[in-house]
Amino acid sequence: MIGLLELRQFQVLRAVAHEGSLAGTARSLHHSQPTVAHHLAAEAVLGRVALVEQEVRALIEQGTKALRAATFPTAGALLLPQALRQLAREGVKVSLVEGELPTVVEALRTGGVQIALVYSQPGEPLDLDEDFVLHPLLDDPLLLALPADHPLAVLDRVPLARLRDAGWIMGASDWDPCDRVLTWACAQQGFEAVRVMRTDDYGMLKGFVAAGIAVALIPRLALTGHEAELGIAVRPVDGPPLARWISAAMLRSTVSDSAHTLREALAAQARRITEAWGGSPS
Repeated sequence: MIGLLELRQFQVLRAVAHEGSLAGTARSLHHSQPTVAHHLAAEAVLGRVALVEQEVRALIEQGTKALRAATFPTAGALLLPQALRQLAREGVKVSLVEGELPTVVEALRTGGVQIALVYSQPGEPLDLDEDFVLHPLLDDPLLLALPADHPLAVLDRVPLARLRDAGWIMGASDWDPCDRVLTWACAQQGFEAVRVMRTDDYGMLKGFVAAGIAVALIPRLALTGHEAELGIAVRPVDGPPLARWISAAMLRSTVSDSAHTLREALAAQARRITEAWGGSPS
């Protein structure tokens, strides 16, 4: 397993010895220099070897397979539970790393996890090298949450340009995906969103929206279906596309059957979610 897992690293080492430089190695292997440098990173190699050791140890000591996965919060809430339930029935013990996208991507790159739920969005393609493959799962629309008595709540779709003077509730960190999409979309319309408060708690966000403090973008995955009862109107935004494209990311050369099983279970759950939304999967 280790030999197969690290084959590309050994190929790069051989090419470096032959070519004498990273630039020559990149040309001979048809890779970019950053990709070559990535293959030479001892931390990534050792991380992947540690994953193999963990999987073998669990199989020997407990008679179970081990898998480490990573996710960001809103995707994990609806996509992962049913998928992990299926793996548990098959005797796979899954350990989860939860964090925002930079944390998830770093865990994937360094070999801390074998599979990760990730997203990309308009204007920001996901920066993973050719060692990794993305398996699209679903499109997660970002919808406008505004007070039910807001003048624009009578519209079926709210033009983004008409929110030029609105106050917005944004995420607590600069990596918040809704904020980054909102900033991009507002720039397309020639204005900058005005932030009035920050929170990562969707319950708090909905409370302040219902109270008329501000408006906000919210992923469809974070909706409960009871927003109207709280005094919140949820509407699509008429303007640039607002969405996150959620995928399962894996090392292209992974030999973990459990990772492939989880990917298939995630795809099945994504289909159920999008069909419930009345749409079709990615």
